[in-house]
Amino acid sequence: MMPAVLQAQDLVKTYGTGETGFTALDGVNLAIGAGESVAVVGKSGSGKSTLMHLLALLDAPTSGSVLLHGAPTAAMTARELNRVRNSSFGFVFQQFFLTPGQTVLENVVLPLKIAGVGKADRRRRGLAVLERLDMAEKAHSRAIDLSGGQKQRVAIARALVNDPAVIFADEPTGNLDSVTGAVVQDILFDLHRDRGITLVVVTHDAELAAQCERQVHLRDGRILQSPVPARPGPEEGPTGAGDGVAIGAVGGGVR
Repeated sequence: MMPAVLQAQDLVKTYGTGETGFTALDGVNLAIGAGESVAVVGKSGSGKSTLMHLLALLDAPTSGSVLLHGAPTAAMTARELNRVRNSSFGFVFQQFFLTPGQTVLENVVLPLKIAGVGKADRRRRGLAVLERLDMAEKAHSRAIDLSGGQKQRVAIARALVNDPAVIFADEPTGNLDSVTGAVVQDILFDLHRDRGITLVVVTHDAELAAQCERQVHLRDGRILQSPVPARPGPEEGPTGAGDGVAIGAVGGGVR
């Protein structure tokens, strides 16, 4: 079994109180191995984005805990959480979240600027990652002037510039046409394979989810106890569960 880089233990997330309260996650247990690719799948309202936000330390659970490399994160200060998110995680979202009036390079190096990296080093590292994604010629173009596919490449470059251990991708192809979406999908999984980056993809796209080594299916804030395995490995039959499944995804049952 691969060592877990992230673990969710009995995660509960509730919004509101009393009759207006809503439980988005209900006792989720999940371990994600270092270097693994995992798709979190479910219909709208199933809790998949909430789970990603908690695993990425963007939000705090109502109860339960998130462990990073086996260490609980609940006691971390806001400053420590910011440091971990900026140095260990990369984020790719459906909406891109680029600053339209800034150049591509300025958008890409933002995590380095936050981390206090010097201007010359920021520029060098930003250009290097843009070169890797075939976007170096757009370095000084404004983000507002890019196509949707180019914007998503820039978002991926920004996610990579700090050499993260984990990339969280929330519907990364949702705003793209099928051809451009396939290109972005290939980029993400090539990076996962080439650099050993842990990839957590939140999606309702079955084709995108099938590219991951494991699929975690959510329904009503709980992980299904018998998720459909991802593509069979070379020594598995059509219903076999590979080593990725052994990392474990155990929910509170199906409601």
